[in-house]
Amino acid sequence: MTFPDVLKRGDEFLKEYPRQSRMWRFLSYSTCLITLGFSKLIMSTFYNVKVNNLDKLQDALKRAEKENRGIMTIMNHMSTVDDPTFWAAFPWKLYNWNPDNVRWCLGAENICFSNKLLGYFFSLGQVLSTKRFGVGPFQGSIDASIRLLSPDDTINMNWTPWGQVKEYFAPAGYQPPVKRNKPAWVHVYPEGFVLQLHPPYANSMRYFKWGITRMVLEATRPPIVVPIFTTGFENIINEGSKESFFKQIWKSIGTEINVTIGDPLDDSIINLVREEWDDLVKKFYDPEKPTDLSTRLKYGEEAQQLRSKVAAILRDNVAKIRDQERKFPPEDPRFKSPAWWKRFTTTEGKSDPDVKFIGQNWAIRRLQTFLNIDEKKKHNEGKNEEKPNRKEE
Repeated sequence: MTFPDVLKRGDEFLKEYPRQSRMWRFLSYSTCLITLGFSKLIMSTFYNVKVNNLDKLQDALKRAEKENRGIMTIMNHMSTVDDPTFWAAFPWKLYNWNPDNVRWCLGAENICFSNKLLGYFFSLGQVLSTKRFGVGPFQGSIDASIRLLSPDDTINMNWTPWGQVKEYFAPAGYQPPVKRNKPAWVHVYPEGFVLQLHPPYANSMRYFKWGITRMVLEATRPPIVVPIFTTGFENIINEGSKESFFKQIWKSIGTEINVTIGDPLDDSIINLVREEWDDLVKKFYDPEKPTDLSTRLKYGEEAQQLRSKVAAILRDNVAKIRDQERKFPPEDPRFKSPAWWKRFTTTEGKSDPDVKFIGQNWAIRRLQTFLNIDEKKKHNEGKNEEKPNRKEE
């Protein structure tokens, strides 16, 4: 079930840059091609790149186009160079010189959009500015991802408390904020942060956050979801190294990069959780504002339980590649638990001293110096303003 106001906010977020103009489209596609080409040159020249099961991704892309559906790829996050080097691992034929085949992804606002120049560069590279540290899944980049995954002219009409919504969000003359011929490809790192751990916990994952579950549940048509697991990028940039970026690149020449693509999630699984979401919408929509998510649908226990369930399903499918195809030792069961990660991060690792990070756990708020300014600003504007009582993402 899709709410018109969610799609409208997604449109507004995407319109922050002039993505409809011919000049923007030219510069955006050029930026993506140049970045991809340079990355491919580096990867093919200096690294041993192996891509397993590429046909699964190719078939998923073809099926998504045929069925007019968006496609989501979800992947573990082991290095700051995962993007764009990950995309450079694929052959040019995957993109078919088609701008619609270029992926969209989410990037941390405090890193990728820390100034106007970087903001324009990453926006041209089809990266959506995403806020971390307490902002949660109800923000512009997630709404925009839902919009990108949804065909321009569709909405779920199985049950609509607000009547003829197609008139509401797609009136005559409606111009989508991104010129395209099909729903988008959105790539997500659901852990939210890079994770590198010392043995015996290497190649493990954090829990998956809820933003990705909104994309699965709220896109107007169910997206095709493809899990991916990678290794080797963590050896290009080691989070614990004191050496410069370029020195690490030089010393990592010859590293094996392994990209393994898994089977797309069965449509029956996606449809089942979407049906559960539809039932919650029917039960908890707000009659006074039926075109938007109600408080219960955002922060209610039932909605949160469903998002946790979907996040766990998605994580299990990425872990399945790790365990069954890459043959790594089984993950520690603690790592599946959001509650464990929250406790571990809050105590800065003291709760479980056997788990050691390579470098820093960047989920620790104290390490994010940019938050100091924001927190002071909040204090000056009225820190005690009432907010909804809800569980953390």
